[in-house]
Amino acid sequence: QVHLVESGGGLVQAGGSLRLSCAPSGRTFSNGAMGWFRQAPGKEHEFVAVITSGGDTYYAHSVKDRFTISRDTAKDTVYLQMNSLKPEDTAVYYCAVDVLNRAQRSPLEYHYWGQGTQVTVSS
Repeated sequence: QVHLVESGGGLVQAGGSLRLSCAPSGRTFSNGAMGWFRQAPGKEHEFVAVITSGGDTYYAHSVKDRFTISRDTAKDTVYLQMNSLKPEDTAVYYCAVDVLNRAQRSPLEYHYWGQGTQVTVSS
């Protein structure tokens, strides 16, 4: 059975930083696009960032220049470095994989999902 396991969430003050990690178990996704989404209470899943197997990256406007997505192919792990965090970044963050490597912004285009990790930014 395939799982994506996220880690690195927590509570941080506004202006602080966190780094999220996501690693699969059960199979490798080195040929897929790996993305991060987030969901705040009462809201839909929101695209955050995605990285293709070739290393192309795309970001939501709201996080561009503050967040950086990267991947370690050898470890089959994707990271989300989050700097200058704001209270509005508070959400459950999910990693997801698009096995077709399309770098889509819609959560409907992703095939596997992690269980989520909570990020809370206090003001």
